[in-house]
Amino acid sequence: PAYCLTATIGILVTQTGHKMAVVIIAGFLPMFFAAYAYRELNRVMPDCGTSFTWTTKAFGPYIGWLGGWAAILATAIVLSNLAGVAVQFFYQFLGDLFGNKTLGRLWESPWVNVATCLGFLAVATWVAYRGVTTTERVQFVLVGFQLVTLLAFALIAVVKSGSAPTGMAFSWDWFSPSGLTLSAFIAGLSGSIFAFWGWDTCLTVNEESKGSDKTPGRAALLTVLSILLTYLIVATATQMYAGTGTEGIGLGNPANAENVFGDLAEPVLGNPWHLFLFLAVLASSTASLITTFLPSSRTMLGMAAYQALPERFASIHPRYLTPSYATITAGVVAGTFYAVMHLLSQNALMDTIYALGIMICFYYGLTAFACIWFFRKELFADVNSFVFKLLFPLLGGLGLFGVLIITLRDSASPDYGSGAAVFGVGLVLVLGVGLILLGGVLMLVWRAKQPAFFRGETLHKDTPVIVA
Repeated sequence: PAYCLTATIGILVTQTGHKMAVVIIAGFLPMFFAAYAYRELNRVMPDCGTSFTWTTKAFGPYIGWLGGWAAILATAIVLSNLAGVAVQFFYQFLGDLFGNKTLGRLWESPWVNVATCLGFLAVATWVAYRGVTTTERVQFVLVGFQLVTLLAFALIAVVKSGSAPTGMAFSWDWFSPSGLTLSAFIAGLSGSIFAFWGWDTCLTVNEESKGSDKTPGRAALLTVLSILLTYLIVATATQMYAGTGTEGIGLGNPANAENVFGDLAEPVLGNPWHLFLFLAVLASSTASLITTFLPSSRTMLGMAAYQALPERFASIHPRYLTPSYATITAGVVAGTFYAVMHLLSQNALMDTIYALGIMICFYYGLTAFACIWFFRKELFADVNSFVFKLLFPLLGGLGLFGVLIITLRDSASPDYGSGAAVFGVGLVLVLGVGLILLGGVLMLVWRAKQPAFFRGETLHKDTPVIVA
């Protein structure tokens, strides 16, 4: 939550002003409904390929392959963003700790930034490589620390908001969508959906979990709910203290949009206590970095098991029992993507977050609709089937695809996101759609080389799932 909040609060306020809270709730709803689709599918098919396996069994190999590609791509890209945020807070922490402003701004050097980012990715890859048990133990420490720090930050921000020069009095109007244009609402919603993304990690380790048919689904629902509560508390407290102005520490200041806690830590917590917030974001980025290797590597493992990717991606380490080759590949792809984007465009972080919204809506929405189609013969069998296999997945799928369609339309403008463009087309659209289309090309190449999956010989609607 600390990473997502510092990376998206500025984006939400830039797009929606003081209506940030209602956009957070709006981003929660389709994710919450889609989580039920994941839960129901996981009950009958606890397969680590998750979206790929389920959409293939519902809609066939081509749509399933593209869904798997979008899931892998999104996690690989966010790995680079996570590492990038970790780099910034790492140097800000060191600079403030030693009172050295030059050290604190070292992350602004492109080559130092990239080199340090690759170092963080290497460490995270090593931890993920060593298995779920190692990852789990690291998570307890990192997540617990950041949650305590965030709640302390929120409490102090509320207490100080009355005397803060930019402070705003709390208002229930922040939770109402009235006054928001549809385009502004959707743009903010894309960032909000990104902030909630990631709960499906619980399901990608379903084969490695106790009670694989029930526990991961429950974990996903609890994750979405706990994240909503955390986001609303911290975001509201931050807005009360900093306001939504476009100058200074105002949350609407474009200079702060990519990292609001970097500018608010010391004013709210004071020196040296602000270092704990830097450490919390660093811990959050590191924790997320490590766990994000799970869905990317497990999806590759699932695809390779059904011959939708080269067999090597399905290789399991004999000692650590992890998809070792897939894990290393995810780290290499993430590092390469970050290095290229950071050196080419300083606005890459913001635009990739918006582009991630496109990919997230695509494969989450696809999975929600897959739930309906897969269970189509039993949707009206009883009340539970109607609500959890039809109504909630339908609401989630429609919400996510609605955001996807409007985002595609709006992101064609160079003014969308950071304002960067390629041949007059917004960089957000180029990244989001271009990378999905690249997947289509790779899919055709793989079909020519290994057609068994695309013929339905390895995975179709009646194929039993492969459980390790």
